[in-house]
Amino acid sequence: MYSLKIMDLPENERPRERLLKYGPEVLSNSELLAIILRTGTKKENIISLSGRILKKAGGINGLFNLTAEEFMKIDGIGRSKACQLLAVAEMSKRFHSYKSGNEYKICSPKDAANYVMQEMRHLKQEILRVIMLNTKNVIIKVKDVSLGSINSSIVHPREVFCEAIKNNSVSIIICHNHPSGNPKPSGEDINVTNRLIECGKIIGIQLIDHIIIGDGIYISLKEKGIV
Repeated sequence: MYSLKIMDLPENERPRERLLKYGPEVLSNSELLAIILRTGTKKENIISLSGRILKKAGGINGLFNLTAEEFMKIDGIGRSKACQLLAVAEMSKRFHSYKSGNEYKICSPKDAANYVMQEMRHLKQEILRVIMLNTKNVIIKVKDVSLGSINSSIVHPREVFCEAIKNNSVSIIICHNHPSGNPKPSGEDINVTNRLIECGKIIGIQLIDHIIIGDGIYISLKEKGIV
């Protein structure tokens, strides 16, 4: 027995041939994924398997949030295909956040939001992420410092500023996501922001913005006049 491959499909149904003839934009998500994964299982062709993967993941966006273990729980996905899917997801994240290895300079709240949006917009739990900047507003390092609801009793200034001090950062931007998809700041979001602003003044590291990430949208507390 062998895995059903794309070449086992009728020629007019093969996604690779369709891509070359008509262009990638005409292919469905399942067909694009089939080209990447290449082979199905002994019982299921790759188009069907790809469609089932997308359904289990909740669509293309869901692929970004699954771990290797979660992928391998899907019937027909082993270590090799799980690695392929993780690599594709990571490449997409890096493309959308411009993490090409070049310097990334923050010139506006939109720049900061774009940098984290793809990774944070679909997270199921709140995460507080610190973007550390040098004197030219170029990103030095990014670190997650809190998992769970963002409130003043959980978010400790020492955790937020510790890495910034280690990396000689002169300023920081904090970002966190709202799993609901609505980035409207809560009272606690504002309390945490004000607390970190005051701590930053004492330490000598400025908090220049707090970006709240929703589903494809964001709110900057700097633009709202809170920071």
